[in-house]
Amino acid sequence: MSQTIVILGGGAMGSATAYFLTRDPAFTGKVIVLERDPSYKQASSALSASSIRQQFSTPLNIALSRFGFDFIQNAAENLKVGEERPALSLHEGGYLVLASAAGVDQLRQIHAIQTQEQAPIAFLETEALKARFDWLNTQDIAAGTLGLAKEGWFDGYGLLQGLRKKARAQGAEYRTEEAVGFTTHKGKVTAVKTRSGETIACDLLVNACGPWSGKTGEMLGIDVPVRARKRSVFVFSCKTPLPNFPLLCDPGGVWVRPEGAFYIAATTPKAGEPDPDDLPLEVDHHLFEEIIWPALAERVPAFENIKQTNAWAGYYEVNPVDHNGLVGQHPAFDNLYLACGFSGHGLQHAPGIGRGMAELLLHGHYKTLDLSPLSYQRIVDNKPLHEINVI
Repeated sequence: MSQTIVILGGGAMGSATAYFLTRDPAFTGKVIVLERDPSYKQASSALSASSIRQQFSTPLNIALSRFGFDFIQNAAENLKVGEERPALSLHEGGYLVLASAAGVDQLRQIHAIQTQEQAPIAFLETEALKARFDWLNTQDIAAGTLGLAKEGWFDGYGLLQGLRKKARAQGAEYRTEEAVGFTTHKGKVTAVKTRSGETIACDLLVNACGPWSGKTGEMLGIDVPVRARKRSVFVFSCKTPLPNFPLLCDPGGVWVRPEGAFYIAATTPKAGEPDPDDLPLEVDHHLFEEIIWPALAERVPAFENIKQTNAWAGYYEVNPVDHNGLVGQHPAFDNLYLACGFSGHGLQHAPGIGRGMAELLLHGHYKTLDLSPLSYQRIVDNKPLHEINVI
């Protein structure tokens, strides 16, 4: 199939789509990826906490994580270029999601979905938590769910670079360009106008602009409900050894996991708190002192004596409608497709989304995992697909 497919955004999602397009024997056209900043200084893919879990509340997200884990685990083969084989430092440390008495019923309901999908997640009552994690304060905890396999963390920037390098080796063309406008005709986007003054014709167009996908939609006069939401991540050290430490999610929204000899931690906004769009990527240092550290010290007494060593801020590409990605055709244009809005779980799902996007673009339908529940049509129909486990 000889078509020119232009992908806006060369992060993990755009590069995964380019990777799967260029490896499909049915494709004989051209893939052009426009990425305005090849240093990825502000890209969510580069600033992610790079973790992967099956502990979601929807079967589709569980399936995407399962495929993503297998892809990352086999990255040395999947992404090899010549003799170069990327090592993504995958650590199968698991997630531990804790619930108080107020949240334990919801935790049980979500665990039932995970069990039905054959995800290896253990439901642990308080005594079982104490026995497994003697460093954990369970005084106000009713239960927790622990991922026993195919959960952990990895080198997210390495995944991005591996996808990009392999896509290029397979024939994808990457250009340092930014879309500033479009040409449309009879319900199709026919060309992309770039900041450098170039006009690039396209048969198919993919909006994979991450946090900026909504703004790209505005240039086309359409609504793409994706907003840039800042998240600050803090690095700290702790002298007390804490064996078998997973990625720990506290009921109050704080999460923490090991990162080499250190730990990283962050928090999600509480329900009802403002979560403004497009804030500058400046670290909110008050979060560590006022919210994160007190919560960590309460949950893990050894964290009363820690030392913050670093911090950074990145964007989540949040779909505020239901915190799930937007995948597939946008109804405003026959040839416009979306791959954005994943609300914090895009990096781990990039392989599965990229595979599905390539199938849809080349064959007109999904051949492996059906991603149609993530279509924009649910926005039109006001039938959101809510993801409850947002971290």
